[in-house]
Amino acid sequence: MPENQFGEEVAARYDDTIGEYGEPTAIEAAVDFLAELAGEGAALELGIGTGRIALPLAARGVPVHGIDLSEAMVARLRAKPGGEQIPVAIGDFATTRVDGTFSLAYVVFNSIMNLRTQEAQIACFENVAAHLEPRSCFVAEIMLPELERLAPGERFLPFDVTPEHLGFDEYDFVRQALTSHHYYPGDGSYATFPGRYLWPSELDLMARLAGMELRERWGDWGREPFTAESTKHVSVWQNP
Repeated sequence: MPENQFGEEVAARYDDTIGEYGEPTAIEAAVDFLAELAGEGAALELGIGTGRIALPLAARGVPVHGIDLSEAMVARLRAKPGGEQIPVAIGDFATTRVDGTFSLAYVVFNSIMNLRTQEAQIACFENVAAHLEPRSCFVAEIMLPELERLAPGERFLPFDVTPEHLGFDEYDFVRQALTSHHYYPGDGSYATFPGRYLWPSELDLMARLAGMELRERWGDWGREPFTAESTKHVSVWQNP
């Protein structure tokens, strides 16, 4: 089982430190997109965490199940209204199986990058395909590595510099690794989140290996076109 980077210290501050991802408009856009794809069926969230997406999606009438490695994060989900009603399996979402099949599986906020090897990411697609009903969808929201912003020889890229938070990404081009560093001057705490970045074409190949095909790709949850200027993508693959 992979190392859990989302222990008690991270879980305690998580909802307060996710910035624009925690804004109601951002959550509503994601939930609108996912609820439309789920239809009358159930949804499986990989890396369900504190329930940022799962809880409002469940409130729309979509039965939601989850998988997450962190008991501390899931405890925050359980403490929220409606959180006790969402079944969650504790484990690695690349390999953990849950009962039943689903019309939708999804992973948001770069969480697939928490699987730190290509083999684990391929296994994730295979695991998703095993849970999906025919003609059902897998959705991933994932950043694009901003390599063009790095000067020659540089490996560190700041993404947030405020009095409350210093954040920078560290790239390892050989291993296709990205470690996100976070420092909070207020209490002096520091956390790192190692991951593996992926390109859209690589994700599409992983989907094909699992028997799925790309259905659509957008620049955000509002279905803005995916272009060379996009900083992330929301991709949808479909089971046969």
